[in-house]
Amino acid sequence: MEVHRPDRGIAYGVGAYGLWGVVPAYWPLLLPAGSVETLAHRVAWSLVVMVGTTLVLGQWGALRRLSAKGWLMVAVASVLIAINWGVYIYAVNSSHVVEASLGYFINPLVSVVLGVLVLRERLRLPQVAALGIAVVAVVVLAVDYGSLPLLSLTLACSFGVYGLIKKTVPLDSTTSLTGESIVLAPLAIGYLVWLGVTGAGTFTSHGIGHALLLASAGVVTAVPLMLFGAAARKVPLSTLGMLQYLTPVLQFCWGVFVMHEAMTPVRWLGFGLVWVALLVFTLDAARAGHRARRAAVDPAPECR
Repeated sequence: MEVHRPDRGIAYGVGAYGLWGVVPAYWPLLLPAGSVETLAHRVAWSLVVMVGTTLVLGQWGALRRLSAKGWLMVAVASVLIAINWGVYIYAVNSSHVVEASLGYFINPLVSVVLGVLVLRERLRLPQVAALGIAVVAVVVLAVDYGSLPLLSLTLACSFGVYGLIKKTVPLDSTTSLTGESIVLAPLAIGYLVWLGVTGAGTFTSHGIGHALLLASAGVVTAVPLMLFGAAARKVPLSTLGMLQYLTPVLQFCWGVFVMHEAMTPVRWLGFGLVWVALLVFTLDAARAGHRARRAAVDPAPECR
């Protein structure tokens, strides 16, 4: 029997979200490969890593037993995560790391909206307040950018819907990513072959170091995911919910202090409103979780 080690689970969670937070330092290393070529390599090498991992863990049977409906959900999830990955790589390589971080800041709020629209969940008053503040923040940022922050909204919405779809797939995170890689791999490999035949690819034309960096995209994808999977088994979901903010915080700091992306006063105001919305949302979630735990320990008299 596995020993319950929440401290180790927190370390796994910090490792996962920390790696996702510093990944903006990795994608520029793959230049001059473009965003689509980089995405194709990420998918192709993720397939290699995830198939190997699934075989080692003995989880291949879960994929064989998956129903046609399950594979359909995996296919939809694969399209959504490909969009998310591709847009994120483009954002980093085009010096929009701060705007990308905004997408992951507002992602929890997008998930709440999806819960209401799709799962018919009811909002608590603090959640309504958090969403209202977030809407104002997006309007403020739209005024500053001169248009809606489409990169941020695409990242938040694609990952939010991806998470919703994943709830319907009876697979753990590792096996699910393996299935998604299987669905996407034919397109990715076909595109890479086409790049090679036409001479437009960079895999074989920029030295062994560049080729190894492109191949490492599979490991960069798989390692934080497996750390996240290990954390999810050892710590409460509420703790993971708190840790998830580590990723956009690190991304934001990278964009501002390393990439020196512009932050106007209006932009600071917009991000400040987002952070206020997240504070309200997080405090409400912590309070609701505390009430649920107390109710479980001390049920109402009529239920005793």
